[in-house]
Amino acid sequence: MKKFAKVIALMLTLCMVFCLCACGADKDTKSEKKITIFQQKAEIAEQLQALAKEYTKETGVEVEVWAQAGDDYYANLKTSLSSESGPTIFTLNSDAEITEVKDYLADLFALSFIGDIDSTLLAVRDEKTVGIPMTAEGFGLVYNADLVDPAALTDMDALCAMIAENGKGLTTVGLSQEDYFLAGHMFNFPFALQKDPVAFCQQVMAGEVKLADVPEFQQYAKLLSAIRANQVNPVEVTYDNNCGDFATGKTAMVHQGNWAYGVIKDFEPAFEMGITGVPINGNDKIAVGVPSVWAVNADASDEEQQLAMDFLNWLYTSETGIHYMMDEFGFIPVVKGMENENMDPLSAAVAEKISTGDILPWTFNTEWPAGIISVDLAPITQEFFTSDMSEADFLNAINDAFLKYAE
Repeated sequence: MKKFAKVIALMLTLCMVFCLCACGADKDTKSEKKITIFQQKAEIAEQLQALAKEYTKETGVEVEVWAQAGDDYYANLKTSLSSESGPTIFTLNSDAEITEVKDYLADLFALSFIGDIDSTLLAVRDEKTVGIPMTAEGFGLVYNADLVDPAALTDMDALCAMIAENGKGLTTVGLSQEDYFLAGHMFNFPFALQKDPVAFCQQVMAGEVKLADVPEFQQYAKLLSAIRANQVNPVEVTYDNNCGDFATGKTAMVHQGNWAYGVIKDFEPAFEMGITGVPINGNDKIAVGVPSVWAVNADASDEEQQLAMDFLNWLYTSETGIHYMMDEFGFIPVVKGMENENMDPLSAAVAEKISTGDILPWTFNTEWPAGIISVDLAPITQEFFTSDMSEADFLNAINDAFLKYAE
């Protein structure tokens, strides 16, 4: 009996050891479920760390957020991707970056919410959806509702007549001297309003189209002429003064984006404001683009890629994920049905335009040659505002600038 008892005790001990080992193995297996995230928006770094902990609590999957590296972010990302030690999820900041690392980008077509994002906000390469927007930004004519009824901006003639009527007293459309605000953003509209902006840009650079012959560009030049003849020269206006004059009622509209509210709010404006498009051909759509997209590493294992997809689905559809995106990150919603009740009035106006589909693409960020705004377009526009250059000469000079970059 004693011998039998010893055998039973030994068997029980072995079972306990086996169970403990099995539990340890399960624990180790669970802990191996891990994704890494690398992104460059310093303003959400702490909030993203907190979100990672929340995700681990809810799912058991560990999320490691790599410290962002400022101006060195993209260089570090490329190095880690090429060494096969890249993050599972990362962000990209421009069309050029997306193109350069496209071979490392997984197809995100299976994400449950992908169909609820406006297709113009998705990053697509080789017919694959490789990036989803973190948030969006929009620009157009930011107006003081006490001074401007956007419904009255029926076309460019109506806007130019309003500028002439106000004359030197009230600035109707305020521009500022910085390259993108003077010659980049607003010039996007005549390009974006073409039937196929991508093909149109290619035709311009191939010399197949002359801007001076295109009605949308003729209307754009007409607007600049009206500003030159009736308003303070925008070459003499800084961004801060531009926003300040709008906030204090000295300017009826400024061509800016939702980011301008950061300066405008400091003046505690008492009026309602909104944003509409430059009325070329009666347009009321605004230009909306994506400052950063989430991407998934195609070199990660199949399991890691699935974990990344699960995380992104959770981020964009769960109560916790949406709370962080809207309330903690302060993002403009890009998914239909997603709402942020804490947005400033300009961000709310952009979100409304996105929800209704009243948006145009950022051609300057995707189709224009790199550097053309500061090297060519801004100096040409400065010359126009400080001389008697004709509208035709202005458009021809812009046209020649694009031809310089043709391959």
